[in-house]
Amino acid sequence: MITTRTPAFWRATLALSLGSMLTFANLYTPQPLLPLFGATWGVSATDASLTVSLTTLTLSLSLLIYGPLSDAIGRRGIMLVTMSLTTLCTLAMAFAPDFATLLTLRAVQGLFIGGLLAVALAYLGDEFEHEAMLLAIGIYISGNSLGGILGRLISGATASVWGWEASFLLTGVLSLAVLAVFAWMLPPSRGFRPKPLHPAAMLHDLGRHARNPLILFACLIGGLNFLVFINLYSYITFLLSAPPYHLSSFWLGLLFLTYLSGTLTAGISGRIVGRGSQPLAMAAGVLILMLGTLLTLIPRLEAIVAGMLINAIGFFFTHTQAAGWVSRRADGARASASSLYLMCYYGGASIGSFYLGPFWHWHGWPGVVTGAILMLSVALAFALRLRVYERRAPVGAPVMAEAPEPSAG
Repeated sequence: MITTRTPAFWRATLALSLGSMLTFANLYTPQPLLPLFGATWGVSATDASLTVSLTTLTLSLSLLIYGPLSDAIGRRGIMLVTMSLTTLCTLAMAFAPDFATLLTLRAVQGLFIGGLLAVALAYLGDEFEHEAMLLAIGIYISGNSLGGILGRLISGATASVWGWEASFLLTGVLSLAVLAVFAWMLPPSRGFRPKPLHPAAMLHDLGRHARNPLILFACLIGGLNFLVFINLYSYITFLLSAPPYHLSSFWLGLLFLTYLSGTLTAGISGRIVGRGSQPLAMAAGVLILMLGTLLTLIPRLEAIVAGMLINAIGFFFTHTQAAGWVSRRADGARASASSLYLMCYYGGASIGSFYLGPFWHWHGWPGVVTGAILMLSVALAFALRLRVYERRAPVGAPVMAEAPEPSAG
């Protein structure tokens, strides 16, 4: 087993962090380019945002496959193959002749992007001692956030000079270089023990978690939280590229630096909450996200940027608490519980553009804010309901599944 701060620890941890950066950079490369897609192909804001939401949809579905598959055939090979195919899809997008081809490639790419996300933590569990694993997970998660930021920055800056095609081409070339380093640095699996595939058992575990209100409400909160947060960034690119702001793709890419406030918040959220109520912490994060969203209604660029900084704080605060709650409260089969959370998380992102699209066409950015506040109000209600369940069931106590009320959907 790999121990803390040994050469093998740093090789494996940095390799997985680089893989995470590659994955999220490819996932979010199109986000600063949405106005350019609209101008190039004459598609609506809702259609352009499909280049993000369609990928997160297929990504959420792929998570059901890679976890059990890696239990049977191994972790390292799945990560290498799926990262290679992810990179090839990005390179192919640079030569997409029309919008339909671009969407098809993005949908296929989502199926490959899920490979590393579903398997990396399992690899850490196989190969690392407990203390080393906890330290490595923190570094790996930082790579998630940094990859998303770098992907958007590189994409926006490149497109402002050479066009959107060059954004995909440069991201693909850089991904090839990162992939080669990943393959060289990641140690071979030594602690992996293959297990037979049991799809029926996996589905049974997922169904059991979905009937547990302690798990279900946290998954819904995470999904609704991400639904609003990620799609606000998509639609705000259309607001800021139009009069009176006229921001180029370069400056739209810089907007995603506001993520950093949330990254810092995620790192200290555990110490902030301490032994307090996690559902109340989730509710507080949702309220902060609502506040930041309302602040973006002020028609000044500095107010909009401040609102997005506040949004990132609220989002990451809620997301960190919800994901931790699911792992802590799962009654066995924690990997299945985490898969259910990630399915809701990325599934929420995928339907967000469809949900917010009519609000955009109805009343532009104020309409999007209205739709976001409505959905966040539902998330807030779920968090408060989860607080009721928390008071009834201390950690470790089983909770009988109840039939959800209509408001729980």
